Amino acid sequence: MAIPQQYIEELTARNDIVDFVGSYVQLRRRGRTCIGLCPFHNEKTPSFNVYPDNQSFYCFGCGVGGDIITFAKKINNIDYVEAVKLLAARVGMTLPEEDDRAGESRRRILQINKEAARFFYNQLIGESGRSARAYWLGRGLTPATIKSFGLGYAPDSFHALRDHLRSLGYTDEQLLEARVVSRSEKGNIFDVFRNRVMTPIFDLRGNVIAFGGRVMDNSKPKYINSPETAVYKKSRTFFALNRAKKSSDRRYIVCEGYMDVMSMHQAGFTTAVAGCGTALTPEHIKLIGEYADEVVLCYDADEAGQKATARAIQLFQGSPVKLTVLTIPLERAKDPDEYIKKYGAESFRMLLDGSSNTLEYELKKLKDGFDLTRPGDRTIYLRKACEFLARKANPTEQEVYGGHIAEETGVARNAVLTQIQAARRSQERYDRRRREQQLLEEGVSGQIKLPYGVGPKALGVAYSEHQLITLLATGAGPLQSIVQALENHTFVDGQMQAIYPVLRDHRLAGERVDLSILAQHLDETLVTALSRVLAQNHDLPHTPQDVDFYISRLHSAVPTDQRVSNMDDNALNEYLEQLRKEKQ
Repeated sequence: MAIPQQYIEELTARNDIVDFVGSYVQLRRRGRTCIGLCPFHNEKTPSFNVYPDNQSFYCFGCGVGGDIITFAKKINNIDYVEAVKLLAARVGMTLPEEDDRAGESRRRILQINKEAARFFYNQLIGESGRSARAYWLGRGLTPATIKSFGLGYAPDSFHALRDHLRSLGYTDEQLLEARVVSRSEKGNIFDVFRNRVMTPIFDLRGNVIAFGGRVMDNSKPKYINSPETAVYKKSRTFFALNRAKKSSDRRYIVCEGYMDVMSMHQAGFTTAVAGCGTALTPEHIKLIGEYADEVVLCYDADEAGQKATARAIQLFQGSPVKLTVLTIPLERAKDPDEYIKKYGAESFRMLLDGSSNTLEYELKKLKDGFDLTRPGDRTIYLRKACEFLARKANPTEQEVYGGHIAEETGVARNAVLTQIQAARRSQERYDRRRREQQLLEEGVSGQIKLPYGVGPKALGVAYSEHQLITLLATGAGPLQSIVQALENHTFVDGQMQAIYPVLRDHRLAGERVDLSILAQHLDETLVTALSRVLAQNHDLPHTPQDVDFYISRLHSAVPTDQRVSNMDDNALNEYLEQLRKEKQ
């Protein structure tokens, strides 16, 4: 569905990309650009750039780029129209009248989920839910907690939920779109959840967006979670964050499962949340950072839980959120839910308050792999611990923990600190070489994608194409000369070839040109390609001599027979005369 160009122009004029992106990403000024850690992939060194002059963004790390609407789409996982709505609401603009099919679909899925949640809850409190109620109560949840979290029961039937939702007027196709039913290979429609206790998952506005279902015995699979839909993305959803965000406490507890979260909330730890059937993602880190000053990782004490802890620690690198790790002794309990049941909320609070920072946690995990009574193990542990502190600790932490390592190993403190400094210098050399290689890969030659089999001069021609497309997009060069050079040129970069006619038509018509306008005529891949080229050439000066050189390079790339075939008699004679002079 098309939105009028004039509306998009006004929308993007009212919304400044730096202000909008800055509400999601911590940006700092660097000359005429702004830079920060990319929200779309995990990184330690900022490679995400925002360009105020052309209202675009580009990440040199993961290659994501575009305009403010593209950013709104990607950061919120919404479609184009929803992104326009979000930006319009931000500046108080009303939307033009249009057929919003995507928005209607999202609203219908939310309504279906809401009715499904009511159905599951009514089944739980009814006669057929006796065993499910016994299960929840047996797990230590009170009736108040069961009601508060909207827990339920999916009856042992292939059609109970489907028939109920059909009676409310929903079609099978709509139920399939909401993913509460599925279709068999024979074409039969059946309920996704059967004979399971049900946990609804809410978004931040309190809408039911998905469900988690668990068996009440030892049958497999133990858990079934809702597939992703237009309203539910696992990588950007925390279970119970809609409740936790109401707390004034800025210390959040990230658990492994729904039961841990509900047990903690019941015990008074109201900032407990959990991922939804998937490992933590960079999107999770960004999301929780909007609410938490400190995050305590509180995963299960088993091997899987510890691996998840290690992955999460890596993801939090570079985040402003303070990260600590709670380690539950495996001999005492396997998870927070069991610990609270055995020892009570106060004992768990003491354990929580004594949680270690990530340096202490990782050093302890490292130490557990060695027998320090053996000289060989002690030497290896000392080397690995010093390398770890050189990579992860600041100078003050290196002093403090270097002293601890000296006490553990019986090595002089100065010797340990010297080894840390040597490891730090080695790490700096490695980081410098890696950064140099990264810069080479980020260069023009590393970014230009050419078809297989083109000649060795093609890279230079493609570079000239990029410069002329940049000048055409920014309006900084001689319009007629550039158009004339590109009009009959055979592009070696297919993306630039697709972008050129759209740019040309807007420029020749005297219309405003920016990514938000062009995005209505180019697909997302081409918008990203154009934003990359604009980012690469952002501060590159283009003198008249430069422009002449780019045009000349395009001209020289045309095969002689093709140039000659397009010449009239006078031009051909002049060309032959020129060749004769060059040979003299």
